[in-house]
Parts: sequence; C-alpha cells; structure tokens
Amino acid sequence: MKRFRRHGQESQRDRLKQELFQFNKTVEHGFPHQPSALGYSPSLQLLAIGTRSGAIKLYGAPGVEFMGLHDENAAVTQVHFLPCQVELVTLLDDNSLHMWTLRAHKGLSELLEIGRFTLTGPPGAPPSVTRVTAVLAHSSGELLLLGTEGGHVFVVEVPGFRELEERNISLDQVASSVPDDYIGRRNLEHVEALQENPVNPNQVVIGYGRGLMVIWDLERQCAVQHIPATQQLESVWWTEDGGYILSSHSDGSYCQWMVSGEDEDEEKSDIPYGHFPCKAISKIVQLPTEEGPPFLLFSGGMPRASYGDRHCITVIHSKTHVALDFTSRIIDFFTIRDGPQHTGDPSALVVLVEEELVVIDLQTEGWPVIQTPYLVPLHSSAITCSHHVSAIPLKLWERVIAAGELQNTHYSKKPWPITGGQNLAPDPPQRDLLLTGHEDGTVRFWDASGVCLYPMYKLSTAGVFHTDADPNDNMNQGTEGEWPPFRKVGCFDPYSDDPRLGVQKIHLCKYSGYLTIAGTAGQILVLELNDEAAEQTVEAKVVDLLQGQEGFRWKGHTRLDVREEPVLFPPGFQPFALVQCQPPAVVTALTLHSEWKLVAFGTSHGFGLYDYQQKNNVLIKCTLNPTDQLAMEGPLSRVKSIKKSLRQSFRRIRRSRVSLRKHHVHNAAKLQEANARLEAELAEMELAPVQRKIEARSSDDSFTGLVRTIYFADTFLSDSSHSTPSLWAGTNGGCVFAYMLRLPPVEHRAEEPVTAQPAKEIQLMHRAPVVGIVVLDGHGAPLPEPLEVAHDLARSPDMQGSHHLLVISEEQFKVFTLPKVSAKMKLKLTAVDGSRVRRVGVAWFGSNRSEDYGESGLVVLTNQGDVHVVSLPTVKMQVHYPCVRREDVSGIASCVFTKHGQGFYLISPSEFERFSLSTRCVVEPRCLVEVPLHPGSSNKHRPQPDGASSAHRNARQGSEDAEVLQEIQKSLEGDQTSFLENNVKSAVA
Repeated sequence: MKRFRRHGQESQRDRLKQELFQFNKTVEHGFPHQPSALGYSPSLQLLAIGTRSGAIKLYGAPGVEFMGLHDENAAVTQVHFLPCQVELVTLLDDNSLHMWTLRAHKGLSELLEIGRFTLTGPPGAPPSVTRVTAVLAHSSGELLLLGTEGGHVFVVEVPGFRELEERNISLDQVASSVPDDYIGRRNLEHVEALQENPVNPNQVVIGYGRGLMVIWDLERQCAVQHIPATQQLESVWWTEDGGYILSSHSDGSYCQWMVSGEDEDEEKSDIPYGHFPCKAISKIVQLPTEEGPPFLLFSGGMPRASYGDRHCITVIHSKTHVALDFTSRIIDFFTIRDGPQHTGDPSALVVLVEEELVVIDLQTEGWPVIQTPYLVPLHSSAITCSHHVSAIPLKLWERVIAAGELQNTHYSKKPWPITGGQNLAPDPPQRDLLLTGHEDGTVRFWDASGVCLYPMYKLSTAGVFHTDADPNDNMNQGTEGEWPPFRKVGCFDPYSDDPRLGVQKIHLCKYSGYLTIAGTAGQILVLELNDEAAEQTVEAKVVDLLQGQEGFRWKGHTRLDVREEPVLFPPGFQPFALVQCQPPAVVTALTLHSEWKLVAFGTSHGFGLYDYQQKNNVLIKCTLNPTDQLAMEGPLSRVKSIKKSLRQSFRRIRRSRVSLRKHHVHNAAKLQEANARLEAELAEMELAPVQRKIEARSSDDSFTGLVRTIYFADTFLSDSSHSTPSLWAGTNGGCVFAYMLRLPPVEHRAEEPVTAQPAKEIQLMHRAPVVGIVVLDGHGAPLPEPLEVAHDLARSPDMQGSHHLLVISEEQFKVFTLPKVSAKMKLKLTAVDGSRVRRVGVAWFGSNRSEDYGESGLVVLTNQGDVHVVSLPTVKMQVHYPCVRREDVSGIASCVFTKHGQGFYLISPSEFERFSLSTRCVVEPRCLVEVPLHPGSSNKHRPQPDGASSAHRNARQGSEDAEVLQEIQKSLEGDQTSFLENNVKSAVA
C-alpha cells in the first residue's frame, strides 16, 4: 500500500512538473555577431542578414522575426530573395547554395530550408570554373544566374536547383565576340557583377573583373553590346529607364555608359574625391525621383592616404552631397522606395555595417537617422553587467520613457520603414525592464516585455567624475567646408574614456524609483528619478574597508576624481549620493532597501552599509584574510603575474616535448601501463557510490574575503518572537555574516542614526564560495521585496511560523533554522555531478492549467551550462536542462534570471539569448508572412521543377481561391513521373 501511494505521489508530482516547467530558447535580442551578407525583399518588406557562423535572420515589422541555421559551419556570403515570392537563396563560402522558404503552419510562418545545391563542372575542371562570385535572382522568379570565378555564367532553375545547361553562358562564347582591340585577348577574369535590364528581362549585363561589361540576350543567347571599361570593375547598376549602365571601379572612379546596342565609349566618367589615389567604389546605385535630379549613392571611393580608414557611403542629390561616416566596416546597403510597387522616390537608406544597422531618412531635410526598434547594438560600449526588473509600475515606466524621449530629439520622426509580416504575438502581460551596465559608465534601459528589446533610456555616470572626454566633442557634425563632407552616423563606440568608469552592479527599486550603480573603481552611486533637469554637487563619502589593518598596500588603479563644482544633470535618474570604497577595488555585491533607505555593498576587502537618507556610513566590515596578498593587487596589476605564469607554462611544455622525443620508447611502455591502471580505476569507480569526496578548501586560498552576495531581511535573529531588520553577507571563503539593524521610528528617521551589531557568523565546512542567501518565511516562501507588500503586489510574509535561512554555495544548498542557525537539510550538487553553482535566482512558476496555482523555486545555472530548478522550502531537484555550452564561460557569467522563470545570457558581445523555464511565461516570435500579390507575378501558373517544391507551392497558395489551385494541380499532373524520378535521383546522390 505504501509503495502504491508513493508511486501515485510521484506520478502526480511529474504531472505537476509538466504544468510548471518547460525549457525553451525563445528569441535572440540584439545585433547579429559578425554579419556577412544583407538582402531585402521589396514585395515582402523583409530584411535578411547572414552571418559568418552560418545563421540567417529575417526581420520585418517590429516583432516579426525568423531565424535559420545552415548545417554547414560556413559563412553566408550572399542573400537573395526571389522576386515577389516567399523564398530566398543563400550562398555560403563553401560554394553551396541553399533555398529557404517561409511556410505557413497552424496559422504561423516558419523559416525552413527546402533545398541545397552546389555547381559541378566538367570532369577534371579546376574548382574556379564553378566557384560562384555573383548571383542574380531573375525577375521571372524561375531562374538564378550564377557568375563564377572562371568567368562562366550558369543558369539554374529554381526552386528545384536544376541546371539548364543549354542556357549557360560560357567564357568562350563571350570572349569570341569581344573586339580584338579591347584587351588583346587577355583573360577577362571572374564575373564580378550581374544585373538585369529593368525594362527588358531578356537582357542582363555581365561585368568581368578586368573591366569589360557585356550586355547578353538570354533569349537569343548572344552579346548585344560590349562596354569597354579598362579599370578593375567593382559593381554595376542599370538605371531604371534601361538607358544607362553605371560602373564603379577600383581606382575610386565611376562611369556612365549609354545602352544603345552598339559598342561606345563612356558618356561620363568621374572620380568624386579628387585625383589623388582613391579606394575602390565597391557599390553604386542611382535612383530617379518624380521631380528633380536622381539620387546617387555609392560606398567607398575615399582618398587612400588621408581617409583610407573611413567607412563611408556617399549620398548626392541635387546640391546636397554628404559622406556618411560609419562606425565600422560596411557590409552592404539598399534603399527603400515609396509607392505600392516600390518604384517611387527613395524614402530610406538601410546600411548594414559590421557592428550595427543604420537607417537614414532620405525624405526629411538633413537626412536624419531613424531609430531602430530591433537590431540595436547592445555592445555600443561593452556590456559589463545586467539587471532585470519584472512588472514595472505604469508611473515609473512612463517617467523613464519621457526621459528617454528627450534624448532622442535628433532622430527622424518617420515611422520604421521595414513593415513586412504580421506580428500575431499577444500583448505582453506585464512591463519588464532589462538594465545593462557598460564599460563607459553608462546604464541602458531596455523594454524587455516582448520580442523586441527596445531602447528606452540611457544614463551616464561619467558626468560625476573628471575624465579625459572633451565636453565640446560633437560626433554628429563634421566641420563646415570640410572635404569630403563627412557626417558621423551610428552609435557603436566601444572606446571608454576611463576603464574605471565600468559599471559592475546595478539595483533598481521599481516602487520608489531609487537606483544604485556600482563601478570598477569602488564607486557606488545612489540616484533618484527626477522629471526636471537639476544642477547639484555630488559629495563622496569615503569608506575605508581595511579598517586600519597593517601590512597591506593597494597596487591597483586609483579612485576616480569627483567633480567639486555643481553638475547639470538632465531629466531622468540623477545622482545625489556617492560612496567611495578604499581600496578602490571592483564592487562585487550590491543591494538596496528603499523602505529602510539603506544601500549595502561588498568588494574583495569587505562590505559596508550606507544610509543614503542621512548620507552616513552605518557599518564597515573588513573580510580580508591576512595571507591574501592577491586581493591587494587589483585586476590590472595581475596581468604581469599572468604573463609570468604563461611563460613558465610554455617553458614546461618545451621541456616536456624535448624529453618526450628522448624517451619515446620508454614513454610508450609507460603509457600502456597508465592506460591499464586507468581502466582498473574506472571499473572500481562504476561500483563506487554516486557521491564523490570534495576536498575542503584551504583558508589560505586567494580572495577568501571577497564578498559574493549581500542581502536584507526582516527576520528572527535574537529570538523567535521578535523579528528585526538584518543584513547578511556571504564571502568567497564560505563565511556568512549576519548583522542586526536598529532603525529609528519613521518620525525620527532623518535625525537618529541607524545602528548595526553583529549577530551571527556561519563558516561552511568546505569553505565553498557563498553565491546566494535567501530567508524563507513561516510558509517556506521567500521574503517579498521592499515595498512590495505596501503596494499590494505581494502578500505579507508569515511572521508566526519559524523562518529558515537558505545558504547557496557553489557546491550545495543548505537550510538552517532561525534564530538558532542549526542545519536542517541540504542538497549536494558538486558531490553528485561535479558541477558548481555560477548564477542563482528566485522565480515564481505559474501553472499553465490553473491560473491560481504556482510555486516558488530556486533557479540555478552551473559551470557546466545546465539550468536547474530546486524546490522551496524542501530543496529538492525538480528539473534540469542543458542551456549554455560549458565552454562559453562569458555566456555563463553574463546570465541573469527574471522573477517569472525566464533568463538572458550573452551568446556574443552583441546578442542576448532569451530562454524560458516556465510553461506560463514565454516570450517568442509569433508571426505570419503571406505570399505577395504582385500584378506582374507569374508564379501562379509557372511549371514547377520537382514534386517536393510543387507540393510546397500548392500548400503556399492555400489561401487563394480553389480555381487557381486546380489549375496548378492540372499543370503538374503530366510531369509527376519525372518529378518522382528527379527526387529519387537526388535522394540517392
């Protein structure tokens, strides 16, 4: 009976776990790492970005996002949408072509790879014959033209990737028609560019690397005109009226050629930036306007000696000439045009550079930048820490937005121009903030409620201190009369004026609007939200954490110099108190209690408590071990010792290699013996119990005094009948300090001092670093946040039953009773699987079946990259999932958990991966992209290349009327046998 009951309880618990927990990686926020290709579909109004790691990402209207990943670990070099269709083609640097489609499934679109293809040349031909260098997606939507390194142009039918050998354009065909006096039969080199005639789809221009351009008639399969450029070719552009071709060249020049059917010299040639040697113009575009002269846009062309390091796109229209100077290397650009057929005046210039996406409004005077709702460069200054705050009150939210809008007056008022797809995701149930701290001393506020991580407000702490920055430095404007007429655009600026400004810890109280920020040089700022600008002086309160201990000399960086004169702070968060730790070491722990008006902080030397209402120090505790000299060196001075140890390691490796060569035979015998011994040990280990022995750490280990966590709690410390405010701190040496705090009555809070007296000290047996402290109330629930109960957003904690203290170390979770502090239960982690706790948080998991049911749990990320959920108060393992690659140390270190079972971690310097452990709280893209209805489109009745693709086409047309579907099916029936044969052949291949 007992066994039956236990089995029933277990199955009930399993069902409950399915209601509460589910792991999903939901969306990637930020800017793709190492972008390598750009594409755009005017009919779908979708943007595509390919990366060096083989990812392909599609973006439309805010919230419309898709991601695919090529199986091959190769860079995406080109992306091309098929005109007026939901397919796109990618070219990788391994020379493979891939077909992707947006297929509708259960009312939502998903990005799927439906085919791949690699050109094969004749037997014995060199690889250059089929190495693709240029791709043209023909306007018919049925053909791809592939120019190669060998100078050939292959014609391939899509979406089935069937090579049409009879329509290929060989180098010999072209060379035989070239006039002898042009190049004297020199090699034409690779195909650099392919462009279709906008008014005659049967004509394409083939541009060869050596400079020659040939207009080729696809129907008659012959050359119509030769354009005899002599400079190395970079790109070509066929004007919209079909009357001219523009070519850009490696010497910084561009030429305009008339399309007449006869071989002619250029009509116009220009080197825009002078006769000194210039860099290549890598891409050129000319677009007409309904009234007035055309827009001319080109990338590159800068004078090589003076400005060869600039990344520029020049825009010329009428008398306006601007060289847009970007922050990093230009990958590609395109323009968006007005009108239902996207043939009107240019409205926006979209530029993908290596570190950000920049969109320029071409219809507003001054061509301002349009703020991006996604693809924002999170790493415009390197991210140093993160802090997530859930369920922001509306009033605070609106005040932060208002402060942010005052910072964005330089942006265009035009709406975001990329509007493809429909965002079908439900409205977020709450307002969430993600705060990121940066190396330059800024804190950025992001709207993390939905799929788009939208920038709201930027706070800078640098104004409080003296730095090397020039206050008159204006990045946005070039000098008047300067040539070239540069204008800085983009916000990527990775250079910090002073590394000591770097933000290390952030804590925001969403109820009071108080914010505290701690930095690299021991500075802790307390700020409050103000809707008006204010001029004020911020005085520093110095905290000597060494407490006069002898024999220690700080060898690290100096503290930042605080401005003594009043500083004008703009509306938003404004600093009113500053604590300066001495020695000025990195702040490693920080928390704020806005109800008690206290801030607690810790470094590698100790911890302190500061009353920001009276601006007084309440408590200073030195935790430094007398034997720990490393804690006095600081992060910068340790570089020397690291270099020394590296040199010693390399010397040992060299010595071991020499000895290995000398004793190779002897070592081989030893190796066999060692292997045998290892096998015997492994056999023994299989029979050994699960737990492994963990050696206690020595108190002489470095950084044992480093404070890892700090925590406020109203709980029982002296006796079980009177609760008291308390402060808890955990160190790297496995020590927990508890202090009782005495707060004066509210009416005397401004005059009477806050006092702290030591109450408890716990030393963990294995001296493992303490990474988290949580006090559980009489019901076993974590204590609510300060002011949470006062705002009716949490129930009052149970102060009748006994409280418990949960201490989370790197190796185990241990529960103590309060106030006696006697061990009650524990859950071992390191002893079971060898992993160690790296990040920890408390989350609420709501059931996906019952609105009223939920559980609190401890969310843990280990050094193996696994996420665990531990039950509270029973500390039992509930679920665990692999989340981050164990080799990704920076990703694990950057992880931050939310209060509702989600998390964020950096998958690159510029991207957050968002994941969810909750069945109820999931934020993911839910969007639909429909087939564009285009009057010139022939895709309704065109023959399909194979059965799989035809079935896909039929499914894609499912939203159209039944008559069209029947016509397509009839047109396919006669070819069904050949379709099956082709599929079988390709499957065998």
